[in-house]
Amino acid sequence: MTVLASGVAVAGMAAPRRWSRSFFVGVEVRRGVPMARSVRSESAPAPVGPYSQAILTRPGDILFSAGQIPIDVSTGQMRPGGVKEQTRQVLANIKTVLESAGFGLYDVVKTTVYMSNLEEFGVMNQVYAEYFSEPYPARSCVEVKALPKGALVEIDVIAVKEGAK
Repeated sequence: MTVLASGVAVAGMAAPRRWSRSFFVGVEVRRGVPMARSVRSESAPAPVGPYSQAILTRPGDILFSAGQIPIDVSTGQMRPGGVKEQTRQVLANIKTVLESAGFGLYDVVKTTVYMSNLEEFGVMNQVYAEYFSEPYPARSCVEVKALPKGALVEIDVIAVKEGAK
């Protein structure tokens, strides 16, 4: 019997496979069947609160990411620069989280972009276009009063495995 940090006991749960710089940290169990797993990549910023970097649903075909801000994992600090540099870092962080669960940017079907200043939308959009190709994911973009740690950009994604689309 494995007891998770949440206190949930899971009988017969196999040890997770070894992933390159990532691992699943928990399993929510409903009626004895794992419904979702928390995804954690050591190559992306660690959550700063009670949330997961991403959640992978069972049987493993839909991934919901938490919003990523431009923290450079190598320094633990916000990426210096403006919207252009911060958008690059955010998308690099998202790519890392996706890859840790066996997904890629090509699996992303929806993004939500949060910006502290929509006057910088064109700059963000130029960088965004370097990371995604047609068919582009559906996207919402909103201006917010403030983002965590003074970030200029935050992005979250929903990704679906090719076979499940």
